Amino acid sequence: MPSPTLIELFRYPVKSMMGESLTETEVTEAGITGDRIWAVRDETRGGIRGGKKIPQLMTLGAASGTDAPRITAPDGDSAAANSENINEWLSDKLNHPVSLWPLLPATQLDHYRRGAPDTEDFELELRTVFGRLPSEPIPDLSGFEELLEFESPPGTYFDAFPVSIMSRQSLESMGQLSSECRFDVRRFRPNLLIDIPGSEHPFPEQLWVGATLSVGSVVLKVESTCPRCSMTTHGFADLPRDTEVMRNLVGHSDGNLGVYASVQKAGSLSINDAIELI
Repeated sequence: MPSPTLIELFRYPVKSMMGESLTETEVTEAGITGDRIWAVRDETRGGIRGGKKIPQLMTLGAASGTDAPRITAPDGDSAAANSENINEWLSDKLNHPVSLWPLLPATQLDHYRRGAPDTEDFELELRTVFGRLPSEPIPDLSGFEELLEFESPPGTYFDAFPVSIMSRQSLESMGQLSSECRFDVRRFRPNLLIDIPGSEHPFPEQLWVGATLSVGSVVLKVESTCPRCSMTTHGFADLPRDTEVMRNLVGHSDGNLGVYASVQKAGSLSINDAIELI
């Protein structure tokens, strides 16, 4: 039986913006080099914010540059992340007052602490963030307790872990189960899109939770499934807003798609690298 294979590779230099496709990359214990190394801070409600709270972030693209990522707006206008007027430029493009920040040390906890919620009703806040109806279960956040206080693990701008993995089979399964929706890989923002031939499971990477993988010279530990949020339903580029994406995720995959991984051994990886379960 053919080995699982890495078929696409992605990096997102600015949290919640569209990213870039790679053919190869270096990976450190902090994740793919240059991935999610900048993020937007909400200057109205405070705190680092992503597409869950400022969905218009997803309409902008970010590509790695020599000194800092270059951000491109839907109108074609662009600016470097470290340019002098970037905060004003971004605030104008997003129609929301923001500032743009590089990663700060993990000791600066206030920088990573969550901003004010939109409502004091904690359950309603979670339902809004995760795009869940009153009749749908809220994701099991066991193991993610740190993220109730912080927007991301301090010292990072990741949602939870530094690497996200999704299989081609999972996308195809959701497409077959809900043909009215476009289950485009861009909605789910994985770092690694992989092919797992021969599996009869509709979401085969879920069987890897707890396992250790070798990809290229990198070793990854699959830490958990990936609970999906309202970001998957927003429209950007040629993708329309579609709340049925979440209805189908909840109905067919418990609201999860893909898995999170930590880096056990740094190294490099490339498209077409074989994946071995250790």
